[in-house]
Amino acid sequence: MTKYFDPWTIIVILITFLLFTVALFVKGFTHNLLLEAGILLVSIKLIMMAYRNSLNYTDLKKELNEIRRLLEDKSQTA
Repeated sequence: MTKYFDPWTIIVILITFLLFTVALFVKGFTHNLLLEAGILLVSIKLIMMAYRNSLNYTDLKKELNEIRRLLEDKSQTA
């Protein structure tokens, strides 16, 4: 799991689920449940976006390193 998420993301996920569960038992199954579920979904979406951004960053870094390597090879042969 640490391959996909950093430790802070895992902590945020656990706290979010914990708070959602506590709110579920404190507030009960009322109309406030929809509000709590919406907050949970927004948190999950933010975590998913952060994960996707980290993947994009990793891919971009690999591509930039490849470009740097090609430029260094070209400058050495010229």
